[in-house]
Amino acid sequence: MILTREVAQDTVWIGASDRRLELFENLFPLPNGVSYNSYVVLDEKITLFDTADVSVAEQYWENLDAVLAGRKPEYLVILHMEPDHCSQIAHVVRAFPDITLVGGMKTFTFLYQFFPELKDQKKLVVREGDTLTTGKHTFAFVCAPMVHWPEVMMALDTTTGALYSADAFGTFGALEDSIFADDYDFEHKYLDEARRYYANIVGKYGQQVQMVLKKAANLPIKEILPLHGPVWRKADGIAWFIDKYQKWSTYTPETDEAIVVYNSLYGHTASAAETFATLYREKTGTRVTVYDVSKTDVSYLISEVWRCKKVVLFAATYNNGIYPKMLGFIDDMGSLAVQNRTFAIAQNGTWAPVAGKLIADKLSAFKNVTLVENMFTFKSALHREDQPALEQFVEDVANA
Repeated sequence: MILTREVAQDTVWIGASDRRLELFENLFPLPNGVSYNSYVVLDEKITLFDTADVSVAEQYWENLDAVLAGRKPEYLVILHMEPDHCSQIAHVVRAFPDITLVGGMKTFTFLYQFFPELKDQKKLVVREGDTLTTGKHTFAFVCAPMVHWPEVMMALDTTTGALYSADAFGTFGALEDSIFADDYDFEHKYLDEARRYYANIVGKYGQQVQMVLKKAANLPIKEILPLHGPVWRKADGIAWFIDKYQKWSTYTPETDEAIVVYNSLYGHTASAAETFATLYREKTGTRVTVYDVSKTDVSYLISEVWRCKKVVLFAATYNNGIYPKMLGFIDDMGSLAVQNRTFAIAQNGTWAPVAGKLIADKLSAFKNVTLVENMFTFKSALHREDQPALEQFVEDVANA
């Protein structure tokens, strides 16, 4: 069934949603699916912006054929060579052999790695500040390296003010009855998934995102057309979402709230973590969310780290070391360059509680983080005699 939507003057969305895919990049859970957005600008010379994932190829082609209505596109602009957006490029060339592929120099390096048979296809190499005019529409190209691949470009339609933003400003989650962000309660429905998408996919590249945001501040943007998630078309919504990216890319917490992440083999460390959360809430009036590192996919934990100011780790020692799931979480934070957070550590062990020191050593390598000096230690299980030390730990975390 054909499903297209006009998103700007002469500009049509021809994307699709995949609700069956379980893991994005075969790594991140997708309980609500994901959308793949592609766009066509119907001008004197028709221009396609990216293709789609192979999983929605049939829908993509049905939509494209309907929009073209027998006409042939002149250009295919490749903003991002990741396979979930470029899988149909060779098929497009076979269908329209006279089409010109448009992209940066590195775009074509990657293109020929995926599709060596396209080395003789007509191409137009564009650089920062270059423009492409197709009739009434002129597209100005903006380089966005490492957001989140090195060849990424964005394009601003100077006629409509629509910014084709590649993977920036995207979100996990399939689209439902609208493709526009303002038709949803975005903060309730999509914000957590937008943050999880950013933190896990783009989070490491905050400095590069900052460079792109500075460029965007000087552009007359009226719409944002990402490759995943809804389209932004209202000024207040665009400003609100850009502000989120400003916070996320500078590792600025959205809230002063704390999260507690624990590993527990038989429930004793879990009980201590729950007790801490209750006492902390009573002490500060601040919400605390508790997570079992073994039951919660690490992508959600990373998203919560981006949201909250304080991260409290309750760690049971395992094989004289750090529990594997907790170690994976800490290593993920390190690889994503987590910074500007306050960490506190509580450790448990029956005969040799050492996880806390090992975790502290790892956290000390993080940039611009505060580590609460007082490490709370208990053995085997939390008991009444541990109460004063736990309350002091709560006090120290609250004051950190």
